Amino acid sequence: MPTTALAAYSEVTASEASLRRFLHGLPGVDQVGAEARAAGLGTRSIKTTAKAWALDLAIRMVDLTTLEGQDTPGKVRALASKALRPDPADPSCPSVAAVCVYGDLVGEVKAIVGSEVNVAAVATAFPSGRASMPVKLADTRDAVANGADEIDMVIDRGAFLAGHYLQVFEEIVATREACVRPDGSHAHLKVIFETGELQTYDNVRRASWLAMLAGADFIKTSTGKVQPAATLPVTLVMLEAVRDFREATGVQIGVKPAGGIRTAKDAIKYLVMVNEVAGDDWLDPDWFRFGASTLLNDLLMQRTKMTTGRYSGPDYFTLD
Repeated sequence: MPTTALAAYSEVTASEASLRRFLHGLPGVDQVGAEARAAGLGTRSIKTTAKAWALDLAIRMVDLTTLEGQDTPGKVRALASKALRPDPADPSCPSVAAVCVYGDLVGEVKAIVGSEVNVAAVATAFPSGRASMPVKLADTRDAVANGADEIDMVIDRGAFLAGHYLQVFEEIVATREACVRPDGSHAHLKVIFETGELQTYDNVRRASWLAMLAGADFIKTSTGKVQPAATLPVTLVMLEAVRDFREATGVQIGVKPAGGIRTAKDAIKYLVMVNEVAGDDWLDPDWFRFGASTLLNDLLMQRTKMTTGRYSGPDYFTLD
């Protein structure tokens, strides 16, 4: 963050009282207005070459994800191979942005993708976030040591909802420090809010600013384990937050909706929203991602339809 911004916000995060005053002083979210605008943007449609471009961009933005207790080394290796070459029959099809797995499986993915695709690992007692800080930090350091390029951490929603904002802030700061590698570089940190548990859009806006002030590289809606997960109105609020944060500080932060985004049509709605709310600087995998397990197949089906004029069928691509 620029020096002037650091100086301006160091006082904000100096105490629980100052942080609370700042977060509760943010403009309130007009729920009806946010939902109406999201619904309106969701009706936009794009055609032909613009649609083909959007489909390829959406593929490049996918964090291909498996976060199940039954995940095996073989399963994540297969997923990693698909991430590299989503459509083996079409070498022009781009790779996805990342493969997201549990920390103990990072090495299995890394062995397949090398440096061609990022490897993301969930950490900090995902998905609940219910663990002591030493456990959360050990979880993070282990994933980084295994080769993770990105860490998807969960905030303590209980602490946030109880108004313990400084505790959540300090946990994010500490987790970011745990992302530092021996060479001084650090794994990118995505901070998951679990917006389905935050109850209000005002809380989503507060959590967004809290995470950005603490050093998040990305803010992320959900774990995918709680409903509702990603929604257009929630993502709109988060996009407004990153836009306003860049205007205030000069620092650009990424956004990742995750959970429940299953179709190419859904993905394109999000891309339209990104362009209209935050701006085209965010239309890049470095700044916007989709956390998804089934979205990729529909994107590939739609892409094949545009290329060949016919649907390939849902069983043409591997099931994840």
